[in-house]
Amino acid sequence: MKPTLVIMAAGMGSRYGGLKQIDPMGPSGETLIEYSVYDAIRAGFDKVVFIIREDFSDAFKEAVGSKFDDKIEVGYAYQELGDLPKGFSVPEGRQKPWGTGQAILACKGVVDDAPFAVQNADDYYGTEAYTAIAEELRNLAVESTDSCMVGFETKNTLSPNGSVSRGVCEVENGYLSGVVERLKIERSAEGVVQFFDAETPVDMTGDEICSMNFWGFTPKFFQALEARFATFLEAEGSEMKSEWLIPTIIDDMINAGETRVKVLSSHDSWFGVTYPNDKPTVVGELQAMHDAGKYPDQLWG
Repeated sequence: MKPTLVIMAAGMGSRYGGLKQIDPMGPSGETLIEYSVYDAIRAGFDKVVFIIREDFSDAFKEAVGSKFDDKIEVGYAYQELGDLPKGFSVPEGRQKPWGTGQAILACKGVVDDAPFAVQNADDYYGTEAYTAIAEELRNLAVESTDSCMVGFETKNTLSPNGSVSRGVCEVENGYLSGVVERLKIERSAEGVVQFFDAETPVDMTGDEICSMNFWGFTPKFFQALEARFATFLEAEGSEMKSEWLIPTIIDDMINAGETRVKVLSSHDSWFGVTYPNDKPTVVGELQAMHDAGKYPDQLWG
């Protein structure tokens, strides 16, 4: 069974200052999403599902989704703040969505009964990542509770324009045993990769594998999410900015013995547009790959 690619594109892009999901980056005006779909098609994915918000649905479909109508099956799911389990309501004044866990729940019924990969909309993951995760997903039985992820070396995920937060992976015998959130990771003036523990810098090797939100699941994952969403809301549903995030959910499932997550690694460089000043760097990286023949002059010919 061929896998489905799920792209989470409902984020507000507050730090970036706009809808970076539809911001042109490639030499012919391609968005980062287009590179994701292009690499996914080459890796054997036969469907893409976009998780978006209804308030920019028309703009997204016209600028991005319509480009794939004749290339791959396309579906849409909508992440909305008020889409909550029975008995729960949005606290007065809250505007922020509930995080990536809720985003994935939104695409239940759109993904169909197939293994699926999940990724961010504003990241470039590279060809190797799609090839690796597609192969693993094809080997997972639909009824399996096993999962997988593609990890990247921390040093290959940094921004030259500010610090970043990363989920650093703990791996045992090829499987994820935990994810440790490291805050304010950046290179020092001497070029050393560091994170900050409060105000204290702590050196890293830079080779640590981190999660960039590129996960692989079977449909069984929806059941786990449904069982946990109410628990999250009971604990944090009254807060204005609480988020229910995939790494936290996975860590809880691993500790409960409910899943095994095989860690796949990519040696490609990851890059994204966390800050507005990241865009020129991303544009240059993409142009260089086109010039080197990794992609055709125009992505879709």
